Amino acid sequence: MARPKQPAPKKKAAPAKSGSKAAGKLPSKQEILDFLKESTAQAGKREIARAFGIKGAERIALKALLRDRPMKAHRRLQRKLSRPGDLPPVTVLEITARDADGEFIARPATWDEEHGTPPRILMVESKRDGAVAAAGIGDRVLAAPHRARRRRRLSLPGTHHQTSAADHAQPARHLPRAEGRPRRHRPVDKKQLKEWTVPRGSTGDAENGELVRFEMARSARYGIPTARVVERLGNPEAQQATSLIAIHAHGIPDTFPTAVIAAADAAKEPELGRREDLRDIPLVTIDPSDARDHDDAVWAEADPDPKNRGGWVVIVAIADVSHYVTPGSPLDEEARKRGNSVYFPDRVVPMLPERISNDLCSLKEDVARPCLAVRMTFDKDGRKLRHRFVRGLMRSAASLSYEQAQAAIDGRTDETTGPLFDTVLRPLWGAYASLVLARTERGPLDLDLPERKILLDDKGKVRGVTTPPRLDAHRLIEEFMIAANVAAAETWEAKRTPLIYRVHDEPSKEKLASLAEFLATIGLKLPKAGTLRPAQFNRILAETRATPTADLVAEVVLRSQSQAEYSPNNFGHFGLNLRRYAHFTSPIRRYADLIVHRALIRALDLGAGGLTDTEIGELEEIATAISATERRAMAAERDTTDRLIAAYLATRIGAQFPARVSGLVRTGLFVRLAETGADGFVPASGIGHEYFYHDEVRQALVGEDTGLAYQLGDPVDVRLVEAIPTAGALRFDMLSEGRKIGIKPGRPRNTGFQGRPQTKGRPQAKGRPKTKGKGRAPRKRR
Repeated sequence: MARPKQPAPKKKAAPAKSGSKAAGKLPSKQEILDFLKESTAQAGKREIARAFGIKGAERIALKALLRDRPMKAHRRLQRKLSRPGDLPPVTVLEITARDADGEFIARPATWDEEHGTPPRILMVESKRDGAVAAAGIGDRVLAAPHRARRRRRLSLPGTHHQTSAADHAQPARHLPRAEGRPRRHRPVDKKQLKEWTVPRGSTGDAENGELVRFEMARSARYGIPTARVVERLGNPEAQQATSLIAIHAHGIPDTFPTAVIAAADAAKEPELGRREDLRDIPLVTIDPSDARDHDDAVWAEADPDPKNRGGWVVIVAIADVSHYVTPGSPLDEEARKRGNSVYFPDRVVPMLPERISNDLCSLKEDVARPCLAVRMTFDKDGRKLRHRFVRGLMRSAASLSYEQAQAAIDGRTDETTGPLFDTVLRPLWGAYASLVLARTERGPLDLDLPERKILLDDKGKVRGVTTPPRLDAHRLIEEFMIAANVAAAETWEAKRTPLIYRVHDEPSKEKLASLAEFLATIGLKLPKAGTLRPAQFNRILAETRATPTADLVAEVVLRSQSQAEYSPNNFGHFGLNLRRYAHFTSPIRRYADLIVHRALIRALDLGAGGLTDTEIGELEEIATAISATERRAMAAERDTTDRLIAAYLATRIGAQFPARVSGLVRTGLFVRLAETGADGFVPASGIGHEYFYHDEVRQALVGEDTGLAYQLGDPVDVRLVEAIPTAGALRFDMLSEGRKIGIKPGRPRNTGFQGRPQTKGRPQAKGRPKTKGKGRAPRKRR
């Protein structure tokens, strides 16, 4: 949608047309104040410059003029206050009648009666948009109201009332009727923001506004494409409906076959038998306060061996899923097809039925559970001296939350943590302190990015977005799990057993070349690829941490990384700086971990349920499949987060937000809001009033006339102009001016040029930029 144009100033203050001798003449303070007084929408430096034809270097003089105290006070007042009855820049209008010429008359869909009679607005059709042509009386349209430059008198049919046409609007999109059967449906994919006509008889009895699954119907070669509803999915605003969109869009299985449920119900708990009895060891689980399963437990003590003074013994026990999910069984076939559990803010699509995941394999407090455990011995500096895997039977001494365990260590014990403080919690933190020393020496990639959490009310709607603090309790569990995963990989290699590694390749030469070019623009150097280690990235991050470019550098370093995946071929884990690494710690929710458990059982002769010869021959196929299901889960989780936040922000159209530039393309830029972490798109038409080109080296969009640029990581202010909750799409206008980054005005040679921003029609709203291998991930995904 085009940005609403500002009205021309009064005649005595009217600027000369572009190209005339007077064009670009700096206006007086009074002329600017008169212009602001007559503006129907908020005006800033950009709007004033455009109205008075000020370009290039003269903008600097304009900026100095606007810094004058009376001018700043007036502009600040204009931004904060709006006249009663003023319409927002973009609003929903309801078509109520036609005038004598047959043109539609509309009124605001919502109106505060305290502001008097609602304005009657003439609908002006865009040449490129058929929003009005597709509408009728009683329909609603999304439109941008304007104050007409000249007045026209309109007569409503059947009345003698004449209304002022001082207000008119150009529609952007036809909206569904408030009542009746659905006439149009829009896909939930933000890359295909189109509306499809659904003819009568093809609605499948779906009610207006319902979420549906549809297929394209056959049409004549030159006919209008239509859709046919094939399944009703219910009210899109109902609880769990948002995640249901992602489930269907990504083809995630969310119901278990009867045979799988029957197998889960028939499962029996094992007896001690050959298992090692760990029930007297006070293992504890430490998880999020809203954890849906508890599949890992930990314990530590000071090593009693006098030869390892200051060392520690650590046990990590993991639920023995392999006892219940045996190779080739219905449970196994379903788990392999799903690949992993998928975690949404409002629900979980589990890899295994609830009887397995939330009952038999959940390490509940004071309940005996089968487990696969590793006993590891570390020296005082956190270096692992030895380890041993056992198949055992354990009993959790307590189920703690991260916050609860951290509070105890910080001196605030409760009735649960008090009795465990000296015997369990203090030794755990002692062992963790040693492992931190080893981690620091190893030097993994230090990109500890915050993870936002969506808070829902009892109806499944967003009530807020928060960023939980990273506690030592989180890091403790993470370090123990990494150590156990390394021990599993080392055991396989020692036994020469085929296995599936968790691998993370080093950045590609192309990405490193691009990163090096960018770093050179801010005076930093990247070592040669042959000597590159995570420590070099960490040094760059540390050097810029206290500078204005810190966020920009972190974003560019993040994007230079490869994607982690599963593979039977080991090439190490670059991010963790480990030569061998495997996923052992969560077989409830990851099929990769279940394969690891089976491989350990086979290699160490720990009983039934080991890896079969058939599975060994299929490791390549399994690794490829579970890597794909992991990417599918990440995309579905990300899409659901986008949709929930878009719904949360849909009531704040026109609001301004602080944000940061998170991506750049030739047609515009992506931004990430500071308040919610929401991602949205600023199309070229919403950025500025000049040509912009994409400087790939500097990661910036640069104005050809002024040289002002928007660079990746820049803090900016944006205005929300459109939100599409079903697609998770947000569209913004840019409010901040670009900044100088050392580029002269003019377009350099051999630089991709985006062309003039479109000012008509509705640019497609887009979502977050793809960040390969990154994004919101469930707990402990490494």
